[in-house]
Amino acid sequence: MRLEKKATLVSISTALLLVVMKMTVGIFSGSVAVLASAIDSLLDFSVSLFNFFALHTSEKEADKRFNFGRSKIEPIAAVVEGTIIIMSALFIGYEAIIKIIHPRETLYINESIWVMVASLIATAGLVTFLLYVAKKSNNMVIRADALHYKVDLLSTGAILLALIVMNYTDMPLIDPVLGFAIAIYMIYSAFPIIKESVLMLLDVALEEEEYERVEAVLLKNIDITGYHFLKTRISADEIFISVHVVFTVSISLYDAHKVSDDIELAFANLFPDNRVHSIIHLDPYDDSDINEDEH
Repeated sequence: MRLEKKATLVSISTALLLVVMKMTVGIFSGSVAVLASAIDSLLDFSVSLFNFFALHTSEKEADKRFNFGRSKIEPIAAVVEGTIIIMSALFIGYEAIIKIIHPRETLYINESIWVMVASLIATAGLVTFLLYVAKKSNNMVIRADALHYKVDLLSTGAILLALIVMNYTDMPLIDPVLGFAIAIYMIYSAFPIIKESVLMLLDVALEEEEYERVEAVLLKNIDITGYHFLKTRISADEIFISVHVVFTVSISLYDAHKVSDDIELAFANLFPDNRVHSIIHLDPYDDSDINEDEH
């Protein structure tokens, strides 16, 4: 089993444990902040489960139905993750507002504190492991998972601090106010995830700096006289590059093919952490003006 899939299984197990702990204490204590953290952990469990499915599906080989593979399942998973986070944040914000308008006592504060301490330790261990896997594999799903659990780590620490303050002072409103703040932060963190994933689904091109690196490969190649119709797109950890390269009329097909192989290799070396797919069209002369309407 790939390391990335093992990482998602660890995330699933950890999130499930945290859901049971936080949900039990959140319901009995009436703490909006703890309940918000429990719902967030429930989302983490669902997202990690979906991420496991996404990784399992995306690694399948291309076939007759999916000629270019299934790598786009990863950004689809991220869009689903971001949408669920926003919907849950809205619910948490609603619950916080209700508690601000109609205050109610928060019970079992000591028990809540110990649960959040355990959650903080478990989440910190999981984040450390996910960051290790993300660095080693450079996988988009694992990077997103690690980022999401880092947000959880911060919110868990904030909730723990609030519970300690409530235990030693008479400030009951800190619970719903913090719950509302967590909801806002969840929405804030979800939008970049959705934006990046939607752009990927829309076949967004490489960033300008990366695009210029691709152009530099072509400009430095002395065996071609020019190029045109350079296009790029990103799909999860895959990069697609298509270009028309221009040769002299006298070059043999064999030599032109060797040059195109060298260009493909150079493109691949630019992005060692990605799978690069190059489509190079060989032109014996510059026909960009003739075919401009087609591109």
